[in-house]
Amino acid sequence: MEKLSIDIETYSDVDLAKAGVYRYVESPAFEILLFGVSVDGRPVRVYDLACGEYLPDEIIDALVSDEVLKWAYNASFERICISRWIRKVHPEAFRHYAPLGDAIGDYLNPASWRCSRIWGATLGLPLSLKGIGSVLNLDEQKMTEGAALIRYFCMPCKPTKANGMRMRNLPWQSQEKWTLFKTYNQRDVEVEQAIQQKLARFPVPDTIWEEYALDQQINDRGIAIDRTLVEQAIALDERARAVLMERMKSITHLENPNSVAQMKDWLAAQGSPMESLGKKDVAQAIPTANEPVKTVLGLRLQAAKSSVKKYQAMQTAVCADGRARGMFQFYGATRTGRWSGRMIQLQNLRRNSLPDLAEARALVRDGNFDALELLYDSVPEVLSQIVRTAFVPRKGCKFIVADFSAIEARVLSYLAGESWRMKVFAENGDIYCAAASRMFGVPVVKHGVNGELRQKGKISELALGYGGSVGALKAMGALEMGLQESELQPLVDAWREANPNIVAFWWAVDRAVKQAVQKHLDSKLGNLYFAYRSGFLFITLPSGRKLAYVKPQMGINRFGGESVTYEGVGLTKKWERLESYGPKFVENIVQATSRDILMYAMRTLRREFICAHVHDELIIECEKNTSVAEICEQMSRTPPWMPGLLLRADGYECAFYQKD
Repeated sequence: MEKLSIDIETYSDVDLAKAGVYRYVESPAFEILLFGVSVDGRPVRVYDLACGEYLPDEIIDALVSDEVLKWAYNASFERICISRWIRKVHPEAFRHYAPLGDAIGDYLNPASWRCSRIWGATLGLPLSLKGIGSVLNLDEQKMTEGAALIRYFCMPCKPTKANGMRMRNLPWQSQEKWTLFKTYNQRDVEVEQAIQQKLARFPVPDTIWEEYALDQQINDRGIAIDRTLVEQAIALDERARAVLMERMKSITHLENPNSVAQMKDWLAAQGSPMESLGKKDVAQAIPTANEPVKTVLGLRLQAAKSSVKKYQAMQTAVCADGRARGMFQFYGATRTGRWSGRMIQLQNLRRNSLPDLAEARALVRDGNFDALELLYDSVPEVLSQIVRTAFVPRKGCKFIVADFSAIEARVLSYLAGESWRMKVFAENGDIYCAAASRMFGVPVVKHGVNGELRQKGKISELALGYGGSVGALKAMGALEMGLQESELQPLVDAWREANPNIVAFWWAVDRAVKQAVQKHLDSKLGNLYFAYRSGFLFITLPSGRKLAYVKPQMGINRFGGESVTYEGVGLTKKWERLESYGPKFVENIVQATSRDILMYAMRTLRREFICAHVHDELIIECEKNTSVAEICEQMSRTPPWMPGLLLRADGYECAFYQKD
């Protein structure tokens, strides 16, 4: 036996979408209902575990073996569910892969698991089984009845007189549906196999599967949550909202100050009508508002803090051992191969800026509402500021948080050959000061001579590296920071004039892409390769990993010019034809390469207990004597496939997660 193709149907009383699979399988009610499997490509067999059938010993042996490949669509779900099931039903067979002291001991080794969803993602295809089946025009498609059958058999049901007040539906309560459910289970295995056959011309490199295994290990390990802090934060938020509501009621005399319609009517009656009560609009209106409108809008803005949702997500997802798991989707961003967040979403946590962060955290953990009200202007603001600190290392350990300095700017400069920027990095200079100095022709020193120009250099660097213009500066907040509309186009011109090689790189990439799409000719640009193969545009990165664009062709953009279009998931979350051009492809290339550099660092540090990562940052749980300098040195090692790239990682240690 060399290969299993698997799909399972399960039941749990835990909400999978909100809590994630790790918490889902911890419920005592969890069970595997149906186990569909094909051995070495033979016809699919469905084992009806819910009705008393058993898996053969050879299947059990294969599931725990590191030598037999296990394939599934979204294989992390199958692996975690099967890990739990084997530990419960066949504990003598279970084999974990945890080194001493690691928190991954409840799960089967991901090294022998393969995911067709990831395979599709490497080619820019949809992440859903239904979506990829449709795009690939498979003969075998996912059955449309599946969603209703899953709701019927896999989730708790509402007790009614008609269903005898039962809390779940069992197979014998609808034999017809159960028979159809088994067909559905079989079909999903067949669709998964069909995907493999369809994509066989584009196999996933072993390096990607090694990265996937490391990603799964980080998801298995998870990160500890201070549950006391979380519970107190939720309780304090509820109390703070009640206080804010009463204050607004006492001023406005409204029955429900949270009502947008009621609040708009009150504001109009005060001579301060507002079309929108969005947080941004309210914040902009406060400085010029008169009393009592100013106070009411300030109270409303406080009440609008959404940090409690993060705490609630932590409370929902945390496992029995106090760790939250499964927060990272490997290849979640199919255009670049970057991760996307799940459940708690570490990628968009609020930055902390409280000077007395530890003291504020301690007050929240103690539930000391009166002290928080006395010492701070806004309790919800404090809760929002300390949300990161709910993540903690296990007892006796610390966190080391290390991240790359200006990674995208370094990669872009390297690929484009912008030598003056590389010199700045080599000398550990400030790229924002250097950019401003080059743009305006004067020395710029942070907090020193011409220091006021640094902010212009910074916003230009952040907004203009990928072809952005005036609109990009506005989106980055240029007007809010005090720049005038008349200054924006000169900023764009100055930045482009200061970076001629980057501008030239945009259009060199544009020409290479068009040559591949129009003429199907391969081309090389530095250490990038462009090719058209069987309906895909491939851009090979310095690491050897490929970016894929589905069904590329020439089209007309919204400005009436010629552009490359391809199929993908757009802003509407639907599969559609998208347009792109040189600078946008450069953005994909730079962000994808930055992702590869982070993965190289993760592999370098794989013996450390990496428990989370955010953009270009690693969070490592380690012993108290672990050196920050050593971690940063290892993280800064230049990959062999980008010789000459200058990397720098900075880090710090902390007793709870925070921004330094």
